[in-house]
Amino acid sequence: ARDLEAAARARIAEEGGQAPDQLLAALGEVDPDQPATALEARIAALRHARDALGAVNLRADEDKRALEAERDQLATEKTDLEEAIAKLRAGVSSLNREGRERLLAAFETVNANFSVLFTTLFGGGEARLVLVESDDPLEAGLEIMCQPPGKRLSTLSLLSGGEQTLTAMALIFAVFLANPAPICVLDEVDAPLDDANVSRFCDLLDEMTRRTDTRFLIITHHAVTMGRMDRLFGVTMVEQGISQLVSVDLKRAEALVA
Repeated sequence: ARDLEAAARARIAEEGGQAPDQLLAALGEVDPDQPATALEARIAALRHARDALGAVNLRADEDKRALEAERDQLATEKTDLEEAIAKLRAGVSSLNREGRERLLAAFETVNANFSVLFTTLFGGGEARLVLVESDDPLEAGLEIMCQPPGKRLSTLSLLSGGEQTLTAMALIFAVFLANPAPICVLDEVDAPLDDANVSRFCDLLDEMTRRTDTRFLIITHHAVTMGRMDRLFGVTMVEQGISQLVSVDLKRAEALVA
């Protein structure tokens, strides 16, 4: 009998993975009058449920640690990315703020210069620059509002060709005055102008020469403009296919004539 009991205990421990006493404690209270067939059916159902779980993954703990390490690394990278995004947004915001301040400062300077030069060119009237289409200077467009003497205030597109040319010159020189360069080259900007407006253009060049240290190189075919320059450089063809450069110092020539 003892051998049978020992064999039964060994079989229970082998199949159940626990000693009979431990198994009894895990099962809790068991009805001693319960038929053996019912117990066997319950045992079979529990075994089936256990087998349905599949084989034991011996690498589960190692896989868990690897997944946790990967999760921690991803969390760290996520934090780094969020901090980098915050820094970039702060940098962009700072650049935009500084850009708006500089743009508005330059705009005010150019606008003031433009108003003065327009009045000088036209002998009166008024003009100004206006930011349109947006309250943000970085996204706004630019509208040129002009009022030549004797005319109503209008946009640049409503002026005549000569008036548009003079207005464009005033704007170009207004920008130029905000940041003068050592040399300025103007290529036939007086071509669409009549003699009266060419004289105004030359007066503007004289004003720019007094206000800056810039040397102006004017490419022109207009006699009035040539006569107002300090020095002339011309290209002439003495013979077919042979060009010659001619230079005339008008200031010196005037002194010799006087």
